[in-house]
Amino acid sequence: MLSVTHVGKFYPPVPGGMERVVQSLCEVTKGRLDSRVLAFNTGSRTVAEVVDDVPVTRVGIWGSAGSVQLAPAFPGHLRHVHSDVMIFHEPNPWALLSYAAVRPRLPLAVWFHSDVIRPRLQYELFYAPLARPVYRDAARFIVSSPVLAERAAALQPYRDRVTVIPFGIDVDRWTPKAGVCRRAEEIRHEVGRPLVAFAGRHVPYKGVPVLIEAAAPLDVVVAVLGDGPMRAEWMALAAKHAVRGSPARFLFPGEVDDQEMHAYLLASDMFVLPSVTAQEAFGFVQLEAMACGKPVISTALPTGVPWVNETGIVVPPQDVEALRAAIARLAGDAALAARLGAAGQARARDEFAMSSMADRLVAVCHDLASESGSRVPGLTGSRVQT
Repeated sequence: MLSVTHVGKFYPPVPGGMERVVQSLCEVTKGRLDSRVLAFNTGSRTVAEVVDDVPVTRVGIWGSAGSVQLAPAFPGHLRHVHSDVMIFHEPNPWALLSYAAVRPRLPLAVWFHSDVIRPRLQYELFYAPLARPVYRDAARFIVSSPVLAERAAALQPYRDRVTVIPFGIDVDRWTPKAGVCRRAEEIRHEVGRPLVAFAGRHVPYKGVPVLIEAAAPLDVVVAVLGDGPMRAEWMALAAKHAVRGSPARFLFPGEVDDQEMHAYLLASDMFVLPSVTAQEAFGFVQLEAMACGKPVISTALPTGVPWVNETGIVVPPQDVEALRAAIARLAGDAALAARLGAAGQARARDEFAMSSMADRLVAVCHDLASESGSRVPGLTGSRVQT
């Protein structure tokens, strides 16, 4: 069995979209790939542990500069990776710097989760030099949608090495159990009005202020699940609308476990992903809402987000009026919401099956390991595949 090391930022139970994806990749390929993970810890200690049969090394950090973790020991751990294939999950600045320092001679794939949104000069001066050694060495780039393959500026010089592997979801795992159903009923009883759900890290590109402004005049309840650096600012904005007599109520339950997340999705009338920049490359949480049979409202970003949400409603990013109209439409038309929710659930089941994601990843790893001279960095892979 091939051994594969995923180099990521964090790993569950630390929350985040990239984190959930890496976990899914490890779980869905069990018995076909021997997966392990190298990531950062949230504290200063380095911890080696096994999470659901997956060996995970969490390298201690000394702190962070903005969103960049500072982990001086990371290059040493990267140097001592012994696997048949390495998959580097990007963006990941400190890991890029660590790779450039040690240049491990392993067959390498870069899973490109999203563009790095920075002013062009800043990107060219600071981020591009970090990425260049990794990108040159990568025999394959993996993206989650054909839109990202086509439009990601950083990948244009490497188009002949790009493979599309859409993220997968097991819809059957989202069939609600009795406890989740009871909790969903409690939530519905507590809110007593149409419930709009959002879930994700509280960071600027998620666009939650647009959601707050859009929902404020409506007779709805908005549940903003998750946590992050923008939480206090978003809560203050919601409170300002409350003082002004807004009919909408805003709940901030914080970071919740999977069961509570499932209950909120099940209780909701719709899910809204109001992201405003291309840092939202896919919007995996859309699939989770679709698996629950909920209609999704998302934004027309030049990424895979609207491609995933072909069965829902897509509005222009940062357009308060358009988002308000979409929320009001679904809140006032239960039959439409049910139709869109059922269509989304069918799309999640048919187009984003976990088995397809696993098959494609296993095939890429075997290709990398078997290509002639694949242990020498700087190889060229096959042309764009979907």
